[in-house]
Amino acid sequence: MVKITSVLDGSRAKKAGIAADDTLISINGNEINDVLDYRFYLADTSVFLALKRGENTFSVKIMKGEYDDIGLDFETPLMDKKHSCLNRCIFCFIDQLPKGMRETLYFKDDDSRLSFLHGNYITMTNLSDKDIDRIIKMHISPVNVSVHTTNPELRVKMMKNKNAGRVLSYLNRFKEAGIKICAQIVLCKNINDKEELDRSMNDLQQLFPALSSCSIVPAGLTKFRDGLYELEAFTPQECVEVIKQVTSFGDECVKKYGTRLFYCADELYIKGGVPLPDEDYYEDYAQIENGVGMLRSLEAEFSSELDFYLDMLDKKTLDAPRKVSVATGVAAYEHLKSLALLAESKVEGLTVNVYKITNRFFGESITVSGLLTGVDLAAQLKGCDLGDELLLSSNTLRAEGDLFLCGMSPDTLSEKLGGAKITFCKNDGAKLLAAFLGQEII
Repeated sequence: MVKITSVLDGSRAKKAGIAADDTLISINGNEINDVLDYRFYLADTSVFLALKRGENTFSVKIMKGEYDDIGLDFETPLMDKKHSCLNRCIFCFIDQLPKGMRETLYFKDDDSRLSFLHGNYITMTNLSDKDIDRIIKMHISPVNVSVHTTNPELRVKMMKNKNAGRVLSYLNRFKEAGIKICAQIVLCKNINDKEELDRSMNDLQQLFPALSSCSIVPAGLTKFRDGLYELEAFTPQECVEVIKQVTSFGDECVKKYGTRLFYCADELYIKGGVPLPDEDYYEDYAQIENGVGMLRSLEAEFSSELDFYLDMLDKKTLDAPRKVSVATGVAAYEHLKSLALLAESKVEGLTVNVYKITNRFFGESITVSGLLTGVDLAAQLKGCDLGDELLLSSNTLRAEGDLFLCGMSPDTLSEKLGGAKITFCKNDGAKLLAAFLGQEII
């Protein structure tokens, strides 16, 4: 049962007599507990809703188009509380946050509904057989799974959850039901790498065609690890070895299945000093949200858009000189610097200053732009020539777009930088070029 908070004026629900504070019990005899139940059973063209008002129950029938909404709102988008993580993973990034940050940053979600709705990754440890039955019945696909290892005993050790090994059997149930699986492995040095990584990739490739792709991402280690499981960062040479191992296995998958399946995150290439693969390597960029091929995609989009822009112009000179600045993490610095130099060489009157920001807030081993804070940006950009505009990745802000991880707002950062104009760009080459040129970002 879920409580209705409001009913849209003029909607089918309003016309049927449903009101705010009513409780929705079922649709067509199916109990409603959350948004997945609601959306799945609401898809019919004829729906019978059982409701409760005070102590009285009643029902209404609504005729509608398939998938049409009926105008009900609920207390939360999930119509239920988020499912929190029951694990204590040895590499958990949230456990490595300093004290005193926003309370919401310390919440660990492990919710299969968010996997379907927003692409979040789940470990499956808080799923029951009933939950799996529902996923299969509703054909919720793909399911994004944090696998980490297919060795049951090792998975229990890494996740500190006695159910961590048992639930691996759910992967085969997904395969049998035709549910697509998008997987990730957070790689920890001397824990689930080397022979264990071979084992995991071998086990996972047997799930094909259900397995669509799997990313291998090194564990992020902040400087706030006192009292936590002792982990070491991969050295540059070890990153090279991981890349060779995954690439070799992926090459065999291409021969067997026509697709690579396994990909290393950009971070491993950068730290190992290995050039990023060509675009074809990444196929459809299935793991780009995990930092796999993100920089290659950015470069390709930027270069293509720049060529298109130049072909459309009668002249290659800006109407007025323009100087902008870009601040980025250590990992993406060289790549963004090369794009800036490319644009400067092609467009007369354009100057792009690129600044490398070291992550002192979380520790210098954290190199991705998405974990930069306002504190570090303010300290390291002070006195720099920011030109007409400072460009930052939108990933540096929380989902609401109003705060950096440290709690500083963009307006406060602007004040600390002498009133600099700040524009946030998505990880998109066309939008980055538009920002360089001062064009509207759509």
